[in-house]
Amino acid sequence: MAEIIKLDGTQQLDFDRATVEQAYDRWAPIYDLVFGGVFSKGRRAAIAATNRIGGRVLEVGVGTGISLPLYGPHLRIFGTDISEAMLEKAKNRVAEFGLKNVEGLAVMDAEKLEFPDDSFDVVMAQYVVTAVPNPEAALDEFARVLRPSGELIILTRVSADAGMRRFIEQRLQPVVRPLGFRTAEFAWSRYAKWLAGTKGMELVERRLVPPLGHFSLVRFRKIDIAAAA
Repeated sequence: MAEIIKLDGTQQLDFDRATVEQAYDRWAPIYDLVFGGVFSKGRRAAIAATNRIGGRVLEVGVGTGISLPLYGPHLRIFGTDISEAMLEKAKNRVAEFGLKNVEGLAVMDAEKLEFPDDSFDVVMAQYVVTAVPNPEAALDEFARVLRPSGELIILTRVSADAGMRRFIEQRLQPVVRPLGFRTAEFAWSRYAKWLAGTKGMELVERRLVPPLGHFSLVRFRKIDIAAAA
């Protein structure tokens, strides 16, 4: 695991792929029990947006497949995850519900998606961006595999830029990092900086979702440059 230097000159441990994979392998047996209800409203809001768009959908970080039965039957879904243990749960769910609109499930790194450019109408990433080693690299990959006019839909933690909440989030970071989470590194300014430096993407929607107003549903659209010309 690599060390990084924070702006205040102190050191902290950054994520690597093995750390994330191991963390979510451990979560696999109890993930639905712990997070199924907590994140249900945000999950349903994101999937409702996806169902309205239609077409071919990539869900990055599909986990145990808890979202899969909620997608409309008119969609074609491909799910990826870093954790084999999570994907085994997802495969069982596909079989249990007879989900014929699921094209496939595969172990894959969110930062190195094994799909050609312009492959999907929607890329869905629920609570993934703050759990990968290099979030901007993952966002770049999500944008790359989107078709023109397609949407990137993320459910994500948005931390505070300043104040007491920022202070608390920074103090919690060493505790939650081994669990596969980050608390203090993802203020909206970081997403805005990525968007400003990324050609061909625009913000469509940003709104708070439960629990506690610490999470947001964010939709980006890939601009169809040919159509706009």
